Amino acid sequence: MDKGTKKISAVAMPVLVALSAAHFLNDLLQTTVTSAYPIIKDDLDLSFTQIGSITFVYQIAASIFQPLVGMVFDRRPFKGSMELATTFTMLGIIGLALAPNLAWIYLAVFTIGIGSSILHPEASRITSLASGGKRGLAQSIFQVGGNFGGAVGPLIIAITVVPYGRSHFLWFVLLSALSYAVTAFISRWYNFYLDTHGHNARSSAFRPRPLGKGATFAVIILICVLIISKYIYLEGLKNYYTFFLIDKFGISIQFSQVCLFAFLFATAAGTLIGGPVGDRIGRKYVILLSIVGTAPFSLAMPHAGLWATIALSFCSGLVLSSAFPAILLYAQELLPNRLGMVSGLFFGFAFGIGGIVAAVLGNLIDTHGIEAVYRMVAWSPLAGLAAVFLPDLRDRTTTRPSRT
Repeated sequence: MDKGTKKISAVAMPVLVALSAAHFLNDLLQTTVTSAYPIIKDDLDLSFTQIGSITFVYQIAASIFQPLVGMVFDRRPFKGSMELATTFTMLGIIGLALAPNLAWIYLAVFTIGIGSSILHPEASRITSLASGGKRGLAQSIFQVGGNFGGAVGPLIIAITVVPYGRSHFLWFVLLSALSYAVTAFISRWYNFYLDTHGHNARSSAFRPRPLGKGATFAVIILICVLIISKYIYLEGLKNYYTFFLIDKFGISIQFSQVCLFAFLFATAAGTLIGGPVGDRIGRKYVILLSIVGTAPFSLAMPHAGLWATIALSFCSGLVLSSAFPAILLYAQELLPNRLGMVSGLFFGFAFGIGGIVAAVLGNLIDTHGIEAVYRMVAWSPLAGLAAVFLPDLRDRTTTRPSRT
């Protein structure tokens, strides 16, 4: 056992890097959904309401199954989970490239969403196993890969797909093959871990909850409110930012994709902040500062010129994105013996809220116009003030036995 444990410890950093790379490739492939919107809208003559409904289908698929995957694999780990996720994503991309109508688009993005719903809770669990106790740093390494993938995706699509047509999404199948190679390395380490510790091994040694059941439930509800406040604004930018820039400033689709890349790049960079800073000052304060700190930028952006808008969106992404690693780790600390379920629950909830918000915003844009909606959602980060009511979990202990 000692020899196996030492070997696991020795390869922990390569595994974390591989997990970040897998997250990079997954989210790069997943971002084909939102990046394809201007192309799909023109190809199929869709309304903004229909664009919002595509996001709704995708994110519901990516949300509902995540806590279920986490719950099932908490009890019975599955060695091929990462490769299975890549398979679903690859099939969905093929469908997105070739779909002849809206119904097939729905099926394609649903399949891509299933891939995401498998990868996120499983990769988050393995990240915890490979962290060596530095969970904030490990989670940020994992998260930054996904955010950089989401940032690079629109830029690659602007170069390789927008000038040539939607069928060129098929080139992304090559990235799926690369993703298989990365996940195979992760799986070898994970298989060794399971073989060493047994298939019923938990993600960590048993630890009691820091709060009682009632307080834990109340705090989880509060975290959900904070996620909603974050994603109202974040999804408004991710899904409709290109349309906002095209409508307000008359820029090209390609340049709008470059602007989206700048915003998503900022969200990737900001992700590196949340985990390590939370290790030092506490998750609560990172959550509070990151969400509320976005408000000055979000409120100014609808009234700015083109270059100021790009700068303000960059600042918004940088500050706001630091919240999610801290939120996820805070939730895992609430329920320390259900890492897969908690990861799936909060990844899934974030995706689900994102889908609902995108659908609602699409309808509002059709009715009131995109600039009016951007002025409206700019106020949502102020709801992050609710984070002042989060208890600080540092140094909290409980003598009660816990089964969570």
